[in-house]
Amino acid sequence: MKVKRIVANIATADVAAARRFYQDLLGLDLLMDHGWIATYGADRPMNVQVSFASQGGSGTPVPDLSIEVDDLDAALDRMRGAGVPIVYGPADEPWGVRRFYVRDPLGKLVNILVHKDQD
Repeated sequence: MKVKRIVANIATADVAAARRFYQDLLGLDLLMDHGWIATYGADRPMNVQVSFASQGGSGTPVPDLSIEVDDLDAALDRMRGAGVPIVYGPADEPWGVRRFYVRDPLGKLVNILVHKDQD
């Protein structure tokens, strides 16, 4: 048996708020929309991982989601431009990533990161 896909399911009464954050700000593609559920992702291969953590590193809380981007400064500018408060960072971490945390409109803590060798 092989796992073919992992989907994070986040409960919300406001599916449109998720669209504004995940599609409009982060640029994810809308893959499925039934009104009561909308799924965002990418029409290109992506690595899928599930992490289990006792803390978020550098004394931070464990984020609900981690999203790796190709340009952290552009992501940071988009968040600031949209008035999304930055709750941590941006920070260069000792394990080789540069990142910041925001809360999405659903209250989930989102870790947005880039590996420093790709920045």
